[in-house]
Amino acid sequence: MRFAGKRAVVTGGASGIGRATALRLVEEGAEVWIGDVDVAGGEELAATSNGRIRFQRTDVTKVADIEALMLAADAAGGIDVLFNNAGAGGAREPIDEIDADGWDRTQALLLRSVAMGIRYAAPLMAARGGGAIVNTASIAALQTGAAPTAYSVAKAGVLHLTRLAATDLARHHIRVNAVCPGFIITNIFASAIGVEGEQRTVVNQAIAGIAAHAQPVQRAGRPEDIAAAVAYLASDDAAFVTGTHILVDGGMLTGPRHSWDVDAPSLFDTLEAFR
Repeated sequence: MRFAGKRAVVTGGASGIGRATALRLVEEGAEVWIGDVDVAGGEELAATSNGRIRFQRTDVTKVADIEALMLAADAAGGIDVLFNNAGAGGAREPIDEIDADGWDRTQALLLRSVAMGIRYAAPLMAARGGGAIVNTASIAALQTGAAPTAYSVAKAGVLHLTRLAATDLARHHIRVNAVCPGFIITNIFASAIGVEGEQRTVVNQAIAGIAAHAQPVQRAGRPEDIAAAVAYLASDDAAFVTGTHILVDGGMLTGPRHSWDVDAPSLFDTLEAFR
């Protein structure tokens, strides 16, 4: 019960990683406010939580919505933990095709929302004596080819913002860290290509099959894998951890596939064939 008596705010909390994290925090004793544009999902989760989760419709591309969520949570008892998680795939075009509006929408959703979440939660947390903030970044922040350009740039910004916020807020006893998910099976992939309804299950199953061969851990990541890392970073177990990130990627960034798959050809195997 690491969060007994504590209150948390989770953006994007109606589904996927946000939902799993809200449930994990509740399981460990917290009361949680979730913000999301998915009203049906948010209200359903709140209704089944025995009063431990409260929902407020929140569009994180609107600064007023972010501020309102933080104020509502604070008025209900304060904010000890903030998980800036809301997001989607954003604009998919390469840099030589993307338009300015698509770029701006993606940055507003994935980067500005995190900055404004911190902006409006931090003073409230400081008034309580401190707290912990966790931001959702991505493996796309650390390598090319993992996601579209606009998304990857935004997530790289989240990582650097995390470091800067950690130094800015240290004087208020607020720790700031990030989590970098790898292949986590949520609806973000289906949404990115415009798939709805039952077809989402098909897409998720296909992605899971690919993910099982994409990293040393031979299964797709689950939202609960990220929730566990967030719970650690937000807890007193991580009291000496700030300004950094945790990779939760099944080892994907350990190297090219031949690093862990003995059947995958490496450069050295290719050269050996010419001897």
